[in-house]
Amino acid sequence: MKRIVKFVTALITLALIVSVASCGKNSGKKIVGIAMPTQSSQRWIQDGGNMKKILEDRGYQVDLQYAEDSIDAQVAQLENMITKGADCLVIASIDGETLTNTLQKAADAKIPVIAYDRLIRNSEHVSYYATFDNFLVGVQQGGYIVDKLGLADGKGPFNIEIFAGSPDDNNAYFFFNGAMSKLQPYIDSKMLVVKSGQIEFDKVATLRWDGATAQQRMDNILTAHYTSSNVDAILSPYDGISIGILSSLKSVGYGSGSKKLPIVTGQDAELPSVKSMIAGEQTQTVFKDTRTLAKRAADMVDSVLKGEDAEVNDTKTYDNGIKVVPSYLESPVSVDINNYKEALIDTGYYTEDQLK
Repeated sequence: MKRIVKFVTALITLALIVSVASCGKNSGKKIVGIAMPTQSSQRWIQDGGNMKKILEDRGYQVDLQYAEDSIDAQVAQLENMITKGADCLVIASIDGETLTNTLQKAADAKIPVIAYDRLIRNSEHVSYYATFDNFLVGVQQGGYIVDKLGLADGKGPFNIEIFAGSPDDNNAYFFFNGAMSKLQPYIDSKMLVVKSGQIEFDKVATLRWDGATAQQRMDNILTAHYTSSNVDAILSPYDGISIGILSSLKSVGYGSGSKKLPIVTGQDAELPSVKSMIAGEQTQTVFKDTRTLAKRAADMVDSVLKGEDAEVNDTKTYDNGIKVVPSYLESPVSVDINNYKEALIDTGYYTEDQLK
């Protein structure tokens, strides 16, 4: 009898070992690690969720992590993914300058890396880059201001203030340069006046794209330069920054009585900003369909894991300091009160109820 019990116990133990072993890589599924910067921005939540769903539908196991804008946390998450045997990494970096050592570890483990919407710098170990045409984003923001103010028709002068994104994000320079390619000629001709005098990128950058930081800077600008005049337009590169700027403006009476709000641009078509636009506050945003970009990144994952070349449409623009990273640039769409339904509701990105 004891021999039978021991035999049965051994069989059960063996079955458990086999079961655990089969779960080691999720029954043989390849693992894709996705590193996103933060959940404080709606767009990153959507990016991560969209990509996770697409990849899981294609049969991958997905490890999705958010680092809440902590560089150390993102490095630790990535190194954990490498240790756990990820087959491919998709990284939206917090600081594109700080991952060189981590990517070397990925390369040593023969794990391909795809940069997602933010270029990873100073590493040869970046296979591809999936992003939007970031210079065009800035062109759309700056061009919108030019059009709405009627500058090309000779109207002006108008007062404008300039905001840029985070200096540790390579995209911020593309957004800024694209916008200034439209605005600088009118600044030079004095049809646009920056009363604060703050024009250079390092003076107008907003660390971590933080709306509260932008709000404080706007407070200071209004107090120092606009006690007896109004600001007519504000270049804002991102919706979270735009909301902070608008809070500052409204706190000193803009948007009430005869003191109308200035033109305020934005980016990412986040829900609070779209609702603000519908309410007549934020004027414009640039819509970057995260579903499209997530699919593009998933296609790149498929290609690299099959040992194939991924589809790209740019092999010249994105030099990370070590190599020009082959890239696919998706197209952004400028959105305002006139076309938001077509761009955001008709495409299924939002429902009408979400925008109420």
